[in-house]
Amino acid sequence: MATATATASSLKLKPIGDRVIAQRLGSAEKSRGGLYLPDSAQEKPQEGKVIAVGSGRLLKNGKVVPLAVKAGDKIIFGKYSGNEIKVDDKEYVFLNEDDILAIVT
Repeated sequence: MATATATASSLKLKPIGDRVIAQRLGSAEKSRGGLYLPDSAQEKPQEGKVIAVGSGRLLKNGKVVPLAVKAGDKIIFGKYSGNEIKVDDKEYVFLNEDDILAIVT
């Protein structure tokens, strides 16, 4: 579960069920016209790297279905998806598996 920037064990957080912890990847600091944008004017990136995953989705019959993503995957998620948290001056996003739109290959 190790990544270049963080590990799930260094977070001391483990998502449960079909939840995923991701870290947003950097956004562009310049507009298409070449103007530099302040942080407050930049859109948050919809691309991230999976840091940790839960055990899977629990079905009504009691069976657990593993998640389609794994730690280290690069993903694209919905613009307003997830809940943001800050741990040790790093920002993370808690997402449901349903909020993940694609895995970047």
